[in-house]
Amino acid sequence: MRDLIQLAIPGFVILLVAEIIVTVKQQKDYYVTKDTASSLSMGIGNVIISALIGKALVFGAFTLVYQFRLFTIDMTNWWAWAILFFAEDFSYYWFHRISHSSRYFWASHVVHHSSMKYNLGTALRQTWTGNLSGAFVFWLWLPLIGFPPIAIMTMQSISLLYQFWIHTELINKFPAPIEAIFNTPSHHRVHHGSDLDYLDKNHAGILIIWDRLFGTFQEERHRPTYGLTTNIDTHNPVRIAFHEWVSIGQDLRRSHSVGDALGYLFGPPGWSHDGSRKTTKQLRAQQNAVVESKVEA
Repeated sequence: MRDLIQLAIPGFVILLVAEIIVTVKQQKDYYVTKDTASSLSMGIGNVIISALIGKALVFGAFTLVYQFRLFTIDMTNWWAWAILFFAEDFSYYWFHRISHSSRYFWASHVVHHSSMKYNLGTALRQTWTGNLSGAFVFWLWLPLIGFPPIAIMTMQSISLLYQFWIHTELINKFPAPIEAIFNTPSHHRVHHGSDLDYLDKNHAGILIIWDRLFGTFQEERHRPTYGLTTNIDTHNPVRIAFHEWVSIGQDLRRSHSVGDALGYLFGPPGWSHDGSRKTTKQLRAQQNAVVESKVEA
């Protein structure tokens, strides 16, 4: 199997350069040199790690589960690819959603949100630890029901290829029917926003219908403030890749109980045993309490 992501790299570079040229001509501030260099470094590291370890690990896990498959799905049928498209996209939605609600998976995914800019370079800011930490478990049900590992990994690559182009400020909105069904630049800008009303919204891969169905959809009402609620302020790719894992280790050392340790490892980002930090849910509850008190006053 040829890696579709590797084959697409020349296209990524061409589109990235084209966006930079348009950005400069329009005198926009969408790009910062050091930030873009960091994103490219993360992307290169992701490709290298995937080629050396990640892809083999995922393929091995899928192949192992496939040996115990419940059915054998013939991928020469067009409908098999259609079903796989929806099944893979559904899996991606839940992987992405849980990556925002469980710190263990967030530790890898936070890399993609660490840029304070939103551009095609940001799309390449990818984790070095995702597959190594077991993100592929969200797709294991697919080989179990009979989809061949290579077909699953091909569909995963197609999903990632789609998600590249939506990382742009240059496209505003598409006609309503497209915005209703597909993940678009507008929807994904919301996902990258650190504004409270945008946090943990729009987890779609290709289809935005999952967010609409499961209550995580948010319309873009204003241009987001990009980055994290507490930015890491570094362009060092090693620090970007591992900073949250280091923070988890520090929090585990200050845990007073097994419950504290489990909370710091698997609880939502922002969880703390003493309330010194806030989760998204707590921040929203705090905001709602302030609004209610003002209304009552």
